[in-house]
Amino acid sequence: MTTGTMIILDLLAGVLAAGGWLGAGAAAASGRRRLTLGLAVAALLATLARAGTTVALARAGWWFAGEKVLIGGPLSLAAVVAAGLRRGPVTLLFAGYASSAAVLVTVLHGYPASASAGLLAAAGVAGVTLVSWRLLGGRTPRAAVGGAVAALVAGTGLAVAPGAAPATPHRHEFAATPAAGAPDQRITLTAGTTTVRLGGHDVAAWAFNGQVPGPPITATVGDLLEVTLRNRDIGRGVTLHWHGYDVPNSQDGVPGVTQAAVLPGQQFVYRFRADQPGTYWYHTHEASDVGVRMGLYGVLVVRPAPVTGVDVTVPVHTLAGNALPAATTERVAAGTPVRLRLINTDSTTHRYALAGAPFRVAAIDGADLQGPTPLSDTAVLIPAGGRYDLTFTAPATPVALFADGRAVYSTRPVSTATGSWPVLDPLAYGVAPAAAPLPRPDREFTLVLDRGLDLRGLLPRYAHTVNGAAYPDIPDEVVHLGETVEFTIVNRSLAIHPWHLHGHHVLVLSRDGVPATGSPLWLDSFDVRPGEVWKVAFRADNPGMWANHCHNLPHADAGMMLHLRYS
Repeated sequence: MTTGTMIILDLLAGVLAAGGWLGAGAAAASGRRRLTLGLAVAALLATLARAGTTVALARAGWWFAGEKVLIGGPLSLAAVVAAGLRRGPVTLLFAGYASSAAVLVTVLHGYPASASAGLLAAAGVAGVTLVSWRLLGGRTPRAAVGGAVAALVAGTGLAVAPGAAPATPHRHEFAATPAAGAPDQRITLTAGTTTVRLGGHDVAAWAFNGQVPGPPITATVGDLLEVTLRNRDIGRGVTLHWHGYDVPNSQDGVPGVTQAAVLPGQQFVYRFRADQPGTYWYHTHEASDVGVRMGLYGVLVVRPAPVTGVDVTVPVHTLAGNALPAATTERVAAGTPVRLRLINTDSTTHRYALAGAPFRVAAIDGADLQGPTPLSDTAVLIPAGGRYDLTFTAPATPVALFADGRAVYSTRPVSTATGSWPVLDPLAYGVAPAAAPLPRPDREFTLVLDRGLDLRGLLPRYAHTVNGAAYPDIPDEVVHLGETVEFTIVNRSLAIHPWHLHGHHVLVLSRDGVPATGSPLWLDSFDVRPGEVWKVAFRADNPGMWANHCHNLPHADAGMMLHLRYS
């Protein structure tokens, strides 16, 4: 059983325990003894079941069980003790309130366990118990009321108090001089609102040069690119982020960090050398949740030499419920080498399958794999922002590429069901290196991904959090040039988080404690699924301040973003 499944079972057991105790209290208040006993026994069993899931989660890692042990455990124990001492309505309701608080601490607070969460949970349980006691005819002890109020005030004060140092604002000393010299390509991208024709009807879009996706940028290794971004009428502003392409920090396109957003009527010029062959893409990073979804994206491909054979880029996107690109068919002579560059520009994972020919995964996220072997009847999952290059030799028979069961490219129509195909595990694909690609880490960070109530802003919000905080209150990760840096990324939430570090590719070391055994995997976008623990590392060789965030862009917008900063 996976840790992700155990997280779900733990929440289910907690809800059943709380519901059982509350139901037993209500039944006791109405004088229904048999129902009271039955519900109390069910609640006790659910409480014991949650104790079991807590132990299992603690074995998977303290990240998954801290608040359950330190706060939920005492609350559940208090519930059982109270119910065992006396099965009256108030004690059973107290047990229900305590069990409910134990669940709410996990759902609304999560990691890490804190004194504020414990105090607020205790105050809440005491408060509603005292109200129930009064409603059922009892006298409310003043000392108990005073204790509940004191816990509430103390817990609230700790919850809203400033934590560690917040994210550092834009630091101009990180700005690097753009690449000098006469550009090999001058490109102008104008962002503006428009309508595009999809599925027989007009769809409102934001677009570069009036098209979705924007104009493809194709370069040969060594080219100097000069890209002028202009904003015609996007009121929230735009930038250009070169996703997966490790540009100098000043060219990274993150508003408020490496540049100001380009407002209507303004422009910004990006210059960088195309010295990293591979498949990449570009998109706005200002209001990126809305901007990318509305169409402000395009492809960037850097080739090492002139193309031989067929080279096709397939950027998958969803615009107003319409799946892009439309299916295309291209006649390809038998024996022709074919490279399909698959790009996931959405915020969720897509499933791809190539039917009709054996293929190799030649590269992931712009980095070539070592010793890729032929695959047949095998699907690949590409996370948000990720790219896979599939290569094959065209047979005389038809070949088709499917994205989520929909044909997006073919040499001739193919009717093949691919939904039952197994999914490739890239951590075990290809040939392992003879020696470790990176030395032992000089610096280590742990990122625990969760959801929680963020009280530090003007209004409370249910945020996507990192180590219990939400942007902009997450402290920077500070590194030094030349260090080897290791991240442990833990997902204790119920959502998939595609993690993306700007300016660097990370080497995958392990997933859930199992080392990567295939080709070295240098990624810039990877899915951390519920309950998973990834260890990755990178060379600190690109100075600056870099965004480090979930690339499910609504999650980033809801707080799951921080900065990596060179000292």
